[in-house]
Amino acid sequence: MNPAAGFRHLDRLSDDTGLFEHARHAVVRREHGYCTDDVARGLIVTSREPSPAPGVVRLSERYLSFLTHAQDPSGAFHNRLTYDRRWSDQPGVGDWWGRAVWGLGTAAARNSAPWIREEALLAFTLGAALRSPHPRAMVFAGLGAAEVLRAHPDSALAAGLLADAAVAVGAPAGDPDWPWPQPQLTYANAALAEVVIAAGHLGGDGSMLADGVRMLTWLRGVQTRSGLLSVVPDAGWRQHAPRPRHDQQPIEVAALADACATAAAVTGDPGWHAGVRQAAAWFLGANDCGTAMWDPATGGGYDGLTRDGPNLNQGAESTIALISTMQHIRHLP
Repeated sequence: MNPAAGFRHLDRLSDDTGLFEHARHAVVRREHGYCTDDVARGLIVTSREPSPAPGVVRLSERYLSFLTHAQDPSGAFHNRLTYDRRWSDQPGVGDWWGRAVWGLGTAAARNSAPWIREEALLAFTLGAALRSPHPRAMVFAGLGAAEVLRAHPDSALAAGLLADAAVAVGAPAGDPDWPWPQPQLTYANAALAEVVIAAGHLGGDGSMLADGVRMLTWLRGVQTRSGLLSVVPDAGWRQHAPRPRHDQQPIEVAALADACATAAAVTGDPGWHAGVRQAAAWFLGANDCGTAMWDPATGGGYDGLTRDGPNLNQGAESTIALISTMQHIRHLP
């Protein structure tokens, strides 16, 4: 069975406030509450649907409402909301700000509902005026800026944020064995290459585009083992250190699928479609343990690939990673 882009489990994880972060197997763990990070991811995948069912549109509405409630007048965002609807943190510009800007940018550019696009663009405009000292937060925000820039090519705000995101990544290193701009691979690694590719393409900078493609080519190569995708695990991988294999996270697989889809669209090279198919195959069992990373009974994605097989919990991040990857598969020739 192929999971396609089903929203069954995402709907199960959602209520009229937002999207719960964690589940025990497929059962929501309300005690952990909601987080802006995951709600933003939810808004991305619901907004990517070209002809969404009414239930998917309702999810977009809830997620947009959550993000606008999380946003401070300065443009920063709270991240954690308890089940009794109290913010447990102060507004900031960490990763959650970046993902919120990414979600809002995607909704502003691609959501099927005109009013959602309009409201998302207002919130994006407020958030995109800020900058973060954290490179990955800038990368996530830059991906939202790229979405807006594709839909609104004259947006100086989006162009400026995307350019600054590429600067935050830095230039590739000169070592052909480790051309990555940082000495360690950590999480959502392919997003760094993707934002450089997008910035080079939309900014008309061929050299930057080539740098991003080189980064992604290398990253995909080091994450392929015997023809199967074997992504950098949760503990990361530092240059010159032994390469750990577990625990692999679905977010890494989804980030690679996103980046390969962008590279294919930008370069016109259909060879990048193989990277998207490789990512989808990882969820279907073409991985280091030879086991499926989703539950056909629930439609949920498993939280991680351990040495002993899948972590059977089906939280928001892993389920959205599954949905996102399968969305790309639908668009392949």
